[in-house]
Amino acid sequence: MIKKESRNSMRVVRHERIRSTMTGTSTTPRLCVFRSNKEIYAQIIDDETRTTLVSASSLDKELKLENGSNVEAAKAVGKSIAEKAKNAKITKVVFDRGGYLYHGRVEALANAARENGLEF
Repeated sequence: MIKKESRNSMRVVRHERIRSTMTGTSTTPRLCVFRSNKEIYAQIIDDETRTTLVSASSLDKELKLENGSNVEAAKAVGKSIAEKAKNAKITKVVFDRGGYLYHGRVEALANAARENGLEF
């Protein structure tokens, strides 16, 4: 009988493979996305100093979201992270999709961040 790996463990493998070649620097930090079943989170990380520069999630009170697991919530988080990055004088980032497919909520977050001033 063939043992099937869980989707999340395979996602972690993909993420580790992506992260072996991708790093965020002080000039171009890494925009990392985590998607759970209920929420979506985004962080801008400087891997050289191992610090989170800016973060946003669907749990933030100022977004006032009823449902954190849909495309509209991802767009709101993308807009929020772009505005916070602009305030922190960050314009260019490297997009780390976290092993998820570039589809649905991850794509909506990326497009909203691009439309609001982030370059990647």
